[in-house]
Amino acid sequence: MDAAELVREYLALGLRLDRLSPGLVDSYTGDRALRRAVDDEPRPHPATLAQRASLLRRELVGSDLEPARKRFLDAQLTALECTARKLAGVRVAFVDEVRAYFQVDVRPGSPDAYRLAHARLDEVLPGGGSLAERLADHRADDAVPPRKLDAAVHALSSALRDLVRRHFALPEHEVVEYEIVTDKPWSGFNYYLGDFRSRVAVNADLGHRMSNLPHLVAHESYPGHHTEHCRKEVGLVGKRGHAEQSIFVINTPQCLMAEGMAELGLHAAVGPGWGRWTELVLRDVGLRLEGDQAERVEAATAGLIAVRQDAALMLHDRRASPDDVVAFLRRWLLVPERRARQMLRFLADPLWRAYTTTYVEGARLVGSWLELRPPSETPAERYLRLLDEPMVPRALADDLRDGVAWLPHNGA
Repeated sequence: MDAAELVREYLALGLRLDRLSPGLVDSYTGDRALRRAVDDEPRPHPATLAQRASLLRRELVGSDLEPARKRFLDAQLTALECTARKLAGVRVAFVDEVRAYFQVDVRPGSPDAYRLAHARLDEVLPGGGSLAERLADHRADDAVPPRKLDAAVHALSSALRDLVRRHFALPEHEVVEYEIVTDKPWSGFNYYLGDFRSRVAVNADLGHRMSNLPHLVAHESYPGHHTEHCRKEVGLVGKRGHAEQSIFVINTPQCLMAEGMAELGLHAAVGPGWGRWTELVLRDVGLRLEGDQAERVEAATAGLIAVRQDAALMLHDRRASPDDVVAFLRRWLLVPERRARQMLRFLADPLWRAYTTTYVEGARLVGSWLELRPPSETPAERYLRLLDEPMVPRALADDLRDGVAWLPHNGA
C-alpha cells in the first residue's frame, strides 16, 4: 500500500467510525468525494474497522512516509482501533482506554496538593465565612450578566485576534462566528468548517465569569483551536501535503495535543498580566473585573487541575456512584451542586467520558514542554511549533525525558 492510499484509508476509517458513533469526527475538510463514498457504503461493523486499523498500522511500518507522519498516524490508528473495539462490545479498562486514546497514563491526584491549593485560596480570599462561601461570593461578583455575554465574547475575541496576528500569520479571510447555546455538556465548542472559518458555540447554561471568559475565547479561537486549524490547513495540508491533518477525530492523541495547547492559549497570547489586560478589554463593554485578583485566584486554584480527572477515575475505574462523584467534585472544587452535576454530565457522556484527560494531562505536558526552550526562543515561538507540526504526546514526553530544547520548525 503506497503512502497516498494509506492516508486515504486512514481518513476513510475515521469517517466510517463516525457513522457508528456520530460526533466522533470533530471536523473533516478533506476530499468531499471520499466522504460521499463512505456515506453511501453499507453500515460497517466495528470489529471489521478494528481489524482495518490494525492492518493499517502494520502497513505504516514499511511505507515511505517521513518519520513524523508515521508517528502521528501510528498514534491515531492505535486510538481508532480502541474505539472500534469498544464499539464492537469489547470491554476495555478505563485506564487502558485513556492510554490508547491519548498516549498518557493517568493516576489519582494528591489530596495533599488539593489541601494546599485550598490554603492558598484561603489567603487570597480573606474574610468571614467558609472558603466555599467566600469563593461563591467572589464568583458571584465575577459573573457576566447574560445580556452582556455576547458583547464580552466578541470584545475578547477581537482583542485576542489582534494579539495573535502580531505573533502568528493567519489567512486574511479567516473568521470566527460565535453563537450562544444552551443544554450542552461543555462550556464552549469550536466547529471548524474549513476554508479558515469556525463557528464557536458558548454554553450560556454555565453562568460564565469575567475571569474565565478570556480563557474560553483563547481556547476556542485565538490562539487555540481555530488558529491551529487555520495554520495546519495552510501549512501541513496545503503546502506539505499531509492530508491526514484534514480530519480531526475525538478521543485520539491529536485531541490531547490540541486541548493542551488551547488550555494554555491565553498565557501564550497575553502571558503574565492577563488579568489586567482582560480588565481593560471588558471595561469597554461596561464590565468591571478586578484583574489582579482574578490572576491571584487562578494561581491558587491551579493546584486543583487534576480533580476532574480523579472524578473520571472514580466513576469509570472504581465504579463510584454518581452522588459520590458529585460530592467529591463539590468538596475539592468548592462548586455548587448544579455545577458539579454539569461536570458529571460531561464525565458520564459515552463519547466524552475519557476526554477530561486531554485538558488535565494535555495542559501539564504542553506546559512543561513550552518551558523547555532555549533562551533565544520566546514562548510564542515555542507555541508556534505546536500549531504547525504533527506532534504527538509521546514525542513531547520523550523531549522532556531527554531534555531536548530545540526542534526544527517547518511552519506555514
